[in-house]
Amino acid sequence: MNKVKLAIIGCGSIATAHHIPCYKVNSHAEILYFCDIIPERARAAADDYKNGSRAVTDYKEVLADPEVEAVDICTPNKMHSVISVDALRAGKHVLCEKPAAINYAQALQMQKAQQETGKILNIGVVNRFEGHINLIKKYIEEGRLGEVYHVYASFRAYRSIPGIGGDFTTKAVAGGGSLIDWGVHYIDLVMYCTGSPKPLTVSGETFCKLGKNISEYAYRNMWAGPPILDGTYDVDDSCCAIIRTEGPVITVNGAWAQNVDHQEEFVDFMGTKGGIRLTFNGDFTFYTVENGAFVKYVPEVHAKDRWNGEIDSFVECVRTGEKLPSHIDYAILTSKIMQGIYDSSEAHREVVFED
Repeated sequence: MNKVKLAIIGCGSIATAHHIPCYKVNSHAEILYFCDIIPERARAAADDYKNGSRAVTDYKEVLADPEVEAVDICTPNKMHSVISVDALRAGKHVLCEKPAAINYAQALQMQKAQQETGKILNIGVVNRFEGHINLIKKYIEEGRLGEVYHVYASFRAYRSIPGIGGDFTTKAVAGGGSLIDWGVHYIDLVMYCTGSPKPLTVSGETFCKLGKNISEYAYRNMWAGPPILDGTYDVDDSCCAIIRTEGPVITVNGAWAQNVDHQEEFVDFMGTKGGIRLTFNGDFTFYTVENGAFVKYVPEVHAKDRWNGEIDSFVECVRTGEKLPSHIDYAILTSKIMQGIYDSSEAHREVVFED
């Protein structure tokens, strides 16, 4: 069978660190274009790929080539919906990095374009391809936890706002801060593991506090830096929320930056028969009671790397038409919930989700 011919649109860190290396080792994929508005980045990616690929700066040039079957979008968030819709309407299959868009309305536009064109639109919710998370999902489906009634997600770091003053901290570009950048992973994996329960209400707050004065912001580390002192900071550096669903209640507590020097990256699944603590990007511990004895164990999971799993599955679904767990129809619930948290914070009241 012929290779899937595709293009990378956006050649920054997420593309060069994860997406492109996975395509390199996929024997069923061939990258024809590397596109970035910064010519040097596109050229560097093409030179590294070493397969005669073209480096371009205009994504519409990519979409005009009938040989391109699919595009992988790794641009800043504000361009996700624009390029995805254009690509779908140009007859291309799409893998778009998370979040789907900077707001729920744009995510709905993406879903509509997918439904109208029939082309594939997957969102880069990479944890849906992680071995430990898929095992947790299976445990829940098998009833090992009993009724899962509460899930608590904590993602908190000490003064580590990424690239303060730049794209990550500019709402018009990113759509938000700690919630949309980091919290999207936690909310999405919780929804995935618990079977995508219908969200009913949300009450949340987002806080723009520690980074507001960029020149005075003290930090321990900063990826995507250095700081841009005359830049913009109008996003959330921390957030909290309680989401009621037709399944479990979900509690979220997150921060790019806090004045407590303690890092937390975990999710607790609480059930009537057992519980699980998942260490984000790591393993999990299962807790239960057997014959009156307290029992816990850590499953040793051997599975394909999640990034390879995501890319390999995308390439294969372009060839077969299979609907993946990362399809926009499934992933869009995460966008809906995040929008609800932002809307609740702005109104300082609970938001009731409409059907």
